[in-house]
Amino acid sequence: MSRRKIGFWYRLAAVLLKPPLVLLFKRDWRGVEHIPEDGGFITVVNHNSVLDPLSYAHFQYNTRRVPRFLAKVSLFRSGFVGAVMRGTGQIPVFRESSDAIGAFRAAVEAIDKGECVAFYPEGTLTRDPGLWPMKGKTGAARVALATRAPVIPVAQWGANLAVPPYPKRKDIALFPRKTLIVQAGPPVDISEFYDREPTVAVLREVTDRFMDAITAQLADIRGEEPPAERYDHRKAVEEQRKRDGARGASEAPEPGEASEPDEPDKVPEPGQAPTPAPRKGTGAPAADGHGIENGVENGVGNGGESGASVDGRGDERSGRTGRRTAAPEAVEGENA
Repeated sequence: MSRRKIGFWYRLAAVLLKPPLVLLFKRDWRGVEHIPEDGGFITVVNHNSVLDPLSYAHFQYNTRRVPRFLAKVSLFRSGFVGAVMRGTGQIPVFRESSDAIGAFRAAVEAIDKGECVAFYPEGTLTRDPGLWPMKGKTGAARVALATRAPVIPVAQWGANLAVPPYPKRKDIALFPRKTLIVQAGPPVDISEFYDREPTVAVLREVTDRFMDAITAQLADIRGEEPPAERYDHRKAVEEQRKRDGARGASEAPEPGEASEPDEPDKVPEPGQAPTPAPRKGTGAPAADGHGIENGVENGVGNGGESGASVDGRGDERSGRTGRRTAAPEAVEGENA
């Protein structure tokens, strides 16, 4: 099967982005021989910096097999951004689809036409304390089983040393120049699953195999042993909520214990109007004697999960058959 030409828009993006990347970073590309020369294929990539989609795209561009990233279909309908997305051949994900694989129909079509489609299975920047790959989402597994295309694991390291995940300004350190290491491994063998029903258990097993392959490449780059258990951010958030609830319960007053009484109103000076003491949950009294009410913020977020991922036929992340679960940024991490 032939490969798609790079095209004007992709070349324009390369002209704009490659010079600063070459200026600011050194490069170490490994495993190029594992990138298929022809035919459609899938890459599954780890994500530990907002810059690493650029380093990965640079790596792939140099192989002349440019990647097509997944993104929300709404981005393709906006003016200039939509023109760039369409011109560079990025892949829309149809979040409104009633079935899971239908959401990725454009990805399946692209692979059938000989494209490289890139997935970020984690769905967001890693939350693992050691920056190892987290538990993956199942979109890449669905598409891989539907197309039976080769799946190439890709690990990268180096962009995170310049721009860590979720950085503060003081954490960004472009100099001295860092080395962007991108390493592709041999295709992941999932042929034993081709003739099996893509149940939740099967999709999870295939996804875990992808994550194991990515982690093995990253361990080779870093020269370190990865954790024995893969980090699951949703599980970590739930455990933290339980700990917070237990802590709150332990700090509550015992039954029958009197709570601390409010401070009594102060006696005014002669000729001065009484000023009430601040009640609990309110701010200090203003000059006119009226308290300023404090706002309350909810401290629990969504864990930074990126991407609207689509669960079908009882995906364990939804907990409801055929329902979709959406997170605020990219789609199932299978996007840039």
